[in-house]
Amino acid sequence: MSETSAEALLSRLESHQDLDLADTLRLIMDWLRPEDVSRGVAAVVNRIEQLGIALDDHPALRERLRERMASELETARHLTLYTEIGLFSRRGFLREFAERLYERLNPRPLDHSNLKDVLAHVFHDPKDAQWVAALPNDAWWRLLEGLGCLSSESGRITRRAREEVLYALEMLAVWVAAEELEPEFLRLDPSIAKRHSAFVALQRELAGYVEAYRAWLSGDIEAFDDDKHVHVLIEQCREQLATFHKRAVTRGSSISLTHLLERLNQTLTRITTLLDVLDPSDTTARRRAAAGLFRELVIRNARRNSLRALWQENIKLLSRSVTQQASETGEHYITTDRAEYLGMLKSGAGAGLIIAFMALIKIHIEALGLSAGWNTLWVSLNYGLGFVLIHILHFTVATKQPAMTAARLAAAIEETEKGTASPGKLADLLIQVGRSQFAAVLGNVGVALPMAILVGWLYAQLLGLPVLSPEKAGYQLDKLSPISGLALFHAAIAGVWLFVAGLISGFFDNRSAYLNLPGRLHAHPLLGRILPERTRARFADYVGHNYGALAGNFFFGVLLGTTGYLGYLLSLPLDIQHVAFGSANLGYVAATRLDALLALLPYFLFVLLIGAVNLWVSFSLALYIALRARGTRIGAMDRLLKAYLTRIRERPREFLLPPSRQQTRQDQP
Repeated sequence: MSETSAEALLSRLESHQDLDLADTLRLIMDWLRPEDVSRGVAAVVNRIEQLGIALDDHPALRERLRERMASELETARHLTLYTEIGLFSRRGFLREFAERLYERLNPRPLDHSNLKDVLAHVFHDPKDAQWVAALPNDAWWRLLEGLGCLSSESGRITRRAREEVLYALEMLAVWVAAEELEPEFLRLDPSIAKRHSAFVALQRELAGYVEAYRAWLSGDIEAFDDDKHVHVLIEQCREQLATFHKRAVTRGSSISLTHLLERLNQTLTRITTLLDVLDPSDTTARRRAAAGLFRELVIRNARRNSLRALWQENIKLLSRSVTQQASETGEHYITTDRAEYLGMLKSGAGAGLIIAFMALIKIHIEALGLSAGWNTLWVSLNYGLGFVLIHILHFTVATKQPAMTAARLAAAIEETEKGTASPGKLADLLIQVGRSQFAAVLGNVGVALPMAILVGWLYAQLLGLPVLSPEKAGYQLDKLSPISGLALFHAAIAGVWLFVAGLISGFFDNRSAYLNLPGRLHAHPLLGRILPERTRARFADYVGHNYGALAGNFFFGVLLGTTGYLGYLLSLPLDIQHVAFGSANLGYVAATRLDALLALLPYFLFVLLIGAVNLWVSFSLALYIALRARGTRIGAMDRLLKAYLTRIRERPREFLLPPSRQQTRQDQP
């Protein structure tokens, strides 16, 4: 912030009477701008008060300044200020992204007769959004009133501003009505094409409101027709918008759809704000709304050409749909009673059985002495097809749970933010999640380890050779070591791939819903010639409903299989460690050392540590993304922790073992 006084600022304004509106306001804002935007709000408020006092002491200069600004504000174009800044473009995401990129590389010259460009010229510092957002509305209103902008003392500016706001309302209402013709919206809800949709009704009501408002301003009518019915229709439009969001979860979303949904939401919000600015029934509320709109425009203007902001806003909305798919799936990975718990235990045991043989196949592939590329291909196929088989047989890999259960937990936290869930319910959900994952891990490890020992022993008895040579057995043990073998680091890499696989699964589930994959497969002409009706219907339903899970499992295997090859190419110690495969590998080592099983006990603990890292990394990443996508966070952490510890203290047995179904029903409200 400049150290010059308000008197010096007025002197500069007086000596540069040739300055236009944009340059005049820029000079004032440069004087107000704090040097430290994080701590300079009080100083800005003080400067505004000094400027007001200085203008009062120089009434002639104040009047000339107001007259200069009034004449230019009266002739300037206001419309784009209200209809463009802060609203997504109607050109669509890709075109807007391309135009923002071009604007960054080759910016157009600013038009000082357009208030949208005036705003960009005045608030040119990238940090302006920070201090402008922190400055109270009252301070902005005092500044605007002191300068004669939109104040009751300057009727010309007020009348012009009202006319432009009314015109902006008309244009925004037309845009809202036109949204129902978007194919994406018609796909989600064909009923909006009816003549009496909320969007068209809002446009008609706003047109009548604007006409009545103008008649009231001109004195043709005495009674002012309030906007209550307009607000009712806006709420109906928002209900329709909520319907779009819900159906996008089951019918699929896309970047273009999320762009449309957010643009419609922004437009409805802007209409509401402009109505508040026009409302003559409460002067204080009207001024507060006007100052708030001004602050919003300044903040949004600072991000007008930001590629990162555009990308983040759209991806955040799209990722919500993807994580919502995971949340729906996550319901199936959470057990609440003993029957479900035993089912999860059996499901994990089935996966452990298959993983024992997958580990055996991998050992044989690596023993073939293939080149790095071919070895990676066959190992990836072994992992990928093995995980697909596990899913087809309805078994459960324990580490696949976190990406799904984290999304479900995020959904519950979002409900808490809205006041429909309590910390106690969240604590119960956390206990259920932890207990369910314990059952799946117990099933995986509890079967993979002894099955590998049994297979390894039978292998040696039948073929006369151990599965692993002493050198290979030592190598497998070394890989399980947290220090010399970097096992925990490699477990963290596997945790990242587990998280990525969850996103892949959600993405393909979303694509299946968006494309109506079951319907396409059922009506596919080729399938119609080779499969009977009932078989085709079952095939279409299965692929459509399991598309994401099949893709996520396969690509998870590919990610695991290619990590070592990536490390080979980059000359980095990259590899993966997975708790189920680690336990199977330990089992094959134990089959060669049956006389020294106690010596392998520390390595079993290492396997459990690997599992903990697998689960912690994948769950943390998945929960973070799910919370970001939903725009929420874990609030009142102390209350949640207290409720969690209380539940464990009251029912310590349920930390690892579930209650009976009867007890579960008694606990339900």
